[in-house]
Amino acid sequence: MVPDVSTGSRTYGLLAYLYGPGRRDEHTDPHLVAAWIPELAPDPGRDPAATLKQLTDRLDLPVLALPKGRRPAQHVWHCPVRTAPGDRHLTDAEWAEVARRVVHATGIAEEGDEKACRWIAVRHADDHIHIVATLKREDGRSPRRHQDGIRAQAECRKIEKEWGLQILNEGDGTAAQRPTSAERAKAERTGRTEPPRETLREHVRQALAGAADEEEFFRRLTEAGLRLDKRLAPSGDILGYKVALPGDRNRDGDPIWFPGSRLAPDLSLPRIRQRFAAGLPEDEPMAAEGRSVRVARPASARRDATQVAEQAGTVLTEDDDAAGAAQLIGIGELLDAVAQTAPASTRKELAEAARAFERATRSHTRAEQADSRALRAAARGIVQAGNALGKGEDGGTTAMLLSTMVLVTIAAIRWHSARGHAQQAAAARQAAQHLRAAYQSASATPMKAMREHGRRLPAPVHDRYAHTVEVALPGQAGRARREPGWDALAATLAQAERAGHEAGTLLQQAIEWRELETADSVTDVLIWRLRRIGKLPAAADLPRTQAQPRATSPQTPPSKPQTAETPARNDTLSTRRPGSRC
Repeated sequence: MVPDVSTGSRTYGLLAYLYGPGRRDEHTDPHLVAAWIPELAPDPGRDPAATLKQLTDRLDLPVLALPKGRRPAQHVWHCPVRTAPGDRHLTDAEWAEVARRVVHATGIAEEGDEKACRWIAVRHADDHIHIVATLKREDGRSPRRHQDGIRAQAECRKIEKEWGLQILNEGDGTAAQRPTSAERAKAERTGRTEPPRETLREHVRQALAGAADEEEFFRRLTEAGLRLDKRLAPSGDILGYKVALPGDRNRDGDPIWFPGSRLAPDLSLPRIRQRFAAGLPEDEPMAAEGRSVRVARPASARRDATQVAEQAGTVLTEDDDAAGAAQLIGIGELLDAVAQTAPASTRKELAEAARAFERATRSHTRAEQADSRALRAAARGIVQAGNALGKGEDGGTTAMLLSTMVLVTIAAIRWHSARGHAQQAAAARQAAQHLRAAYQSASATPMKAMREHGRRLPAPVHDRYAHTVEVALPGQAGRARREPGWDALAATLAQAERAGHEAGTLLQQAIEWRELETADSVTDVLIWRLRRIGKLPAAADLPRTQAQPRATSPQTPPSKPQTAETPARNDTLSTRRPGSRC
């Protein structure tokens, strides 16, 4: 059961919508199910003689009785309450009880208070009602509705438990403010895919990803095409900022501004400055000072970010809450950086993953900002490197990073769940789903190439690598060989040996780097770890010629003594032209 509290200024306009047909004729049988005093509230839905104006006048009477200077500008309190998909349909009497309990819990109209605010509850669908109240009591005072949204949520959780409805995740007051029904209606009316609040929040988060200081942050906002207004002190110091979308104006023609704090609690300027105050890692002093630095290519930036993300996942398994909270903030920035530089094939899923994980970056656990510096530097490197291609080494390292990010979000799910952060855990779970989809898209081409290489390896080589996996992961070799990525793993181990690595030793390092229990595919995770740790190419071109497997004993590379355990020189990886890369 989801309540959504907002305020407005036009009682009649809201009632006209509630009693009207809806934007797509979805409203059916609009009528009152409850009111402050049912006998005093005319119902235009059931009484042919009643009008919307009559109902408006009755609701507004305590407000209009006051001198104009004492009337609140936003005098309309609006709270839709919706059941979860799959819940049974409540009766009118049950919805009336829900309304009475919500207005009591929020301080709008406590039970037994004859001087409380006037309110009604309108039903025009099976799964929800709209509670409307005016924010002046009969005695002219304002209601005590501090944290009314949180109190409404708490009351709905009680109702869910008592009535056997789905128990939704309880909030903790750290979520970003959702668009109001008026904002959603305007977005639909003007042809926008989403309310400006959502678009602005995404742009501001992307501008913040890896930014070194305020100057760079504000520059990125304007480069993104946003209107920017800084609030200045008499001394000229910046006290705050607000942003607006070009063309988004109110009825007076003025831009509709959103301060950072109204987009999300952690996007206020003081909170942003806390990130900047922590600085960047010591090995990037020039980046922090804004001077010229050597910019890595997208593939290199993603490879570097993969190692940092792996380390963040390890921190999330430890007991340091402050460090863990900082990692979550940094992971959010890294996702924002990857989303805005992703190739077209994965950009939509990554944008959705970043949006979902945004909720997982905030809780009441205080973060040690210095612990997120490495992740912020990785995000900065990705943004500076620019857009990645969806093929070649860019595509391969994107898959490498996304494979790791799936595991990191799973670690975030566990971290939040262990601390009772239900909404944050759910957000991380949603982000992981989008990351899995993005990984499947990004890894398709490089994994296909590696599988082709692996299938052309002689059978004895496959058997030997299965033994290597069995030694490193007892009892796992059979599972690994049944996974779709086995041939690619075999090709990776062969390529690692040709690069001078000992397959068993490198595999053990990859396994010990972090647990594999949460991996969807053990072979996929090991492939990308091996390629990162062994500094192997993340993408392999298909061979020009197919090697014919021979029934000879495997041979060793020239740099090593020949043994029975080394790979054959006549496999596919040895048929490339001199000087070419595998």
